[in-house]
Amino acid sequence: MQTYSALSLLRRAFGGHSSWQPHWRTPEPKPEYDAVIVGAGGHGLGTAYYLAKEHGMRNIAVIERGWLGGGNTGRNTTIIRSNYLFDESAGLYEHSVKLWESLSRELNYNVMYSPRGVMMLAHTIHDIQVFKRHVHANRANGVDNEWLTAEQAKEFCPPLNISPTLRYPVLGAALQRRGGTARHDAVAWGFARGADAMGVDIIQNCEVTGIRRAPNGAVTGVDTSRGFIGAKKVGVVAAGHTSVVMAMAGLRLPLESFPLQALVSEPVKPAFPCVVMSNTVHAYISQSDKGELVIGAGTDAYVSYSQRGGLHIPAHTLDAICELFPMFRRMRMLRNWGGIVDTTPDRSPIIAKTPVPGLYVNCGWGTGGFKATPGSAHVFAHTIARDEPHPINAPFTIERFRDGVMIDEAAAAAVAH
Repeated sequence: MQTYSALSLLRRAFGGHSSWQPHWRTPEPKPEYDAVIVGAGGHGLGTAYYLAKEHGMRNIAVIERGWLGGGNTGRNTTIIRSNYLFDESAGLYEHSVKLWESLSRELNYNVMYSPRGVMMLAHTIHDIQVFKRHVHANRANGVDNEWLTAEQAKEFCPPLNISPTLRYPVLGAALQRRGGTARHDAVAWGFARGADAMGVDIIQNCEVTGIRRAPNGAVTGVDTSRGFIGAKKVGVVAAGHTSVVMAMAGLRLPLESFPLQALVSEPVKPAFPCVVMSNTVHAYISQSDKGELVIGAGTDAYVSYSQRGGLHIPAHTLDAICELFPMFRRMRMLRNWGGIVDTTPDRSPIIAKTPVPGLYVNCGWGTGGFKATPGSAHVFAHTIARDEPHPINAPFTIERFRDGVMIDEAAAAAVAH
């Protein structure tokens, strides 16, 4: 009988080829690249992949101060959906969902996309009004979303408690059936392998310490812990620390950084069929393919670069989970953590050229970063390659904060972030 090592089984499970090593050699930087991407998370690696595949730019480097996928890509709660309220957001996130649907085939790498449905609970009359508005707005934009009664929500998700005696009884729910989850770090590995195969250099343990500019103001490259790397174009996708990197070029962005907390439980057999989110009692939950309950909490009240956050926030979240899903009251939590999220004043991202020639930025996603990964990378690559925005990301400029043309999606997270 043929046997397999643990590593070969992992590769087979994720669709990888046995000849590809997850921890390949880190190449020495070249003297100059056509483009350098700062940040080797899902967005950054995806940007490099689409630059190479769709725009023919092969002389590219992705540089990362730590290891590939070790930032927010490895710390998110895996949820994918496109049920955002405003036209601009719906266009961006729906573009991403459509790419998620075929991404495993595109990359020849199993990102474990699972369209199991995302259900958002309504507990008050105001919740009902808000979510019905979302349903109608989504349908007008060609995005699937539907309204469920409490009984229909219970039928879709049997563990849900719809007792009228709850502190916040469930009055109904909005359901996007095409929403779901994917493996949080698999998308980074898939894009990394695809970019690597097309000649992109992925340079880990390479921290940016400065951004150099020519006398005319244009970027000429980046100073790093491994020396100067010349580049005609620099794209910054450093989730949680974008403002620090951009300050090196003399730019101040309208960003704040917060720890966003989450938890996972001990693994159990499949018991939870979908993703459920609640704003009023603040919690969201799904079950991973390994059997862990993946539970999302909130952001801290104060800006910070801590990757842990205040302990009272997960306690409140677990109170809500135990009330909504009594069957989980005896579950044990394995760990909790905090990912650092950049947020803009209108809770929508910036995907744009900057006032500095040759410098581009993708940031400010707040809670929306993971679900937007392939769509964000696709339009950001277009912006860098052509020095102009893709029609989908054209509204997400830095100038909108100067002009007051906001895309105010503060309520779109469906939890009180």
